[in-house]
Amino acid sequence: MRTTLLALIIAALLAIPPSDRVRAQTAINSCGDPASPYAEVDLGKGVAHLDLLLARTEAEREQGLMFVQNMPPDTGMLFIYTAQSSEAYWMYHTLIPLSIAWIDHDGTIVDIQDMPVLKDPNDMAEAAQTVYSPRAPYWYALEVNEGWFLQHGVGVGQQMSFCLGGS
Repeated sequence: MRTTLLALIIAALLAIPPSDRVRAQTAINSCGDPASPYAEVDLGKGVAHLDLLLARTEAEREQGLMFVQNMPPDTGMLFIYTAQSSEAYWMYHTLIPLSIAWIDHDGTIVDIQDMPVLKDPNDMAEAAQTVYSPRAPYWYALEVNEGWFLQHGVGVGQQMSFCLGGS
């Protein structure tokens, strides 16, 4: 009896058209001013807010925060991928210490690492020996001033949402 009932429930669920099934949510939302993208993470007792610079294209992702001499507090660069990635990051030509969060398609943080400035940020060999690889595949990478995640109590497993205007 139980087996028959279970089989009927499974058959009924499979009969629901795919368009009516619950879909996984994406971390990207259309909201706010398209000229002022931002990210938010719910801390339980408040929301941490970051103004975002965006890296959407291959060229923008390659440039990243190279040669930037300072970044305002509560600002970060969001690297947006069109497919899941496991690409590593390095600090070549990067002049400020950073922390990076790798984030899944639904906004779940899958890894966070600190990336200090190299002894010589212009030394490609040193940069190539100091590579930061995520523990899991991701869709977004978020670079912020080093220590931002720790200062705000943001950790692996928490959810972030990104508001990119009309995007």
